[in-house]
Amino acid sequence: MKKTLLSALLFSLCATAHADPLSAWNDTAAKRAIEEWVTNATDADRATYIPPEKRYVVFDNDGTLWPEAPLTFQIQFALDEVKRLAPEYPEWKDDPLVKAVLSDDIKTIAAAGEKGLIQLLTLTHSNITTEEFEQRVSSWLDSHSDRRFGCRYDRMAYQPMRQLLDYLRANGFKTWIISGGGIDFMRVLSQKMYGIPPEQVVGSFSLSEFSLTDNGTTLRKTMKGAFNDDAANKPVAIHLFMGQRPVGAFGNSDGDLAMMQYTAANPDYKTFGLLVHHTDAAREYAYDSHPSASGKLIEGLAQAKQKGWTVVDMQKDWKTVFDPELCAGKSAP
Repeated sequence: MKKTLLSALLFSLCATAHADPLSAWNDTAAKRAIEEWVTNATDADRATYIPPEKRYVVFDNDGTLWPEAPLTFQIQFALDEVKRLAPEYPEWKDDPLVKAVLSDDIKTIAAAGEKGLIQLLTLTHSNITTEEFEQRVSSWLDSHSDRRFGCRYDRMAYQPMRQLLDYLRANGFKTWIISGGGIDFMRVLSQKMYGIPPEQVVGSFSLSEFSLTDNGTTLRKTMKGAFNDDAANKPVAIHLFMGQRPVGAFGNSDGDLAMMQYTAANPDYKTFGLLVHHTDAAREYAYDSHPSASGKLIEGLAQAKQKGWTVVDMQKDWKTVFDPELCAGKSAP
């Protein structure tokens, strides 16, 4: 009896020790490429060794760590906030864009383009304190779910990518988010969803205004000095916030191309590049050249072949998309 229990215990310990940290990945070339690069980068006896203090890796967020279709989560938040706030601001009632939001006229909203987006962000992201904005985002997360999947937005991290983040950190890498999403919006979620602390989140931002109050101090959000952390601005933001060139870059669209190129041009180390290709309409979405909202991937696919970047076929390379314990994804209707 004792021998049987001891054998079972040893088997359990052995199984735990050999648990696959990338268990949500299928055993394909993509997974093997990740493991090979990490092994080479962390073996001090190899010429490909990267010192721990240089193991900075950067991740896009929308479409790379969580979905961006049919709308990015932050745009959905802005639309929901307009609906919530509209009764408090009767002067909005004659605004054509607000009318479109209240009637769920996505076509009109999309036609408003960048100018319309800035207007929505002005209405919902400015002239409030940073604390109030954080509270609004938290309240929205507690009360809203993705319409298709019926899952809280803060539970919709891609499970394979969350495992990849953990795997890299377990091997001494420092993981950063470099995204076009709003920096304050993502910082509410990053620690819980990805294990990435707020100070390692870089996104689009505008300047806040400092003031003294009866209770201390406050920062009030404005739209002044807006910086869109996308495309060619991503390397600029990396230099500004990180102060060194990354050794790994992970994205999903042509908006990440400059970040990928900047990383790949690191003269000191063998770098790694990975693009998530959305090919799974049943478990998530399928798009590249004609995305529903953002995430066009054309030039990136071509450059991946030239530069040896790994392209993840979501349908073939991932066993799961979302963590089934957090979010049971539904198939498309």
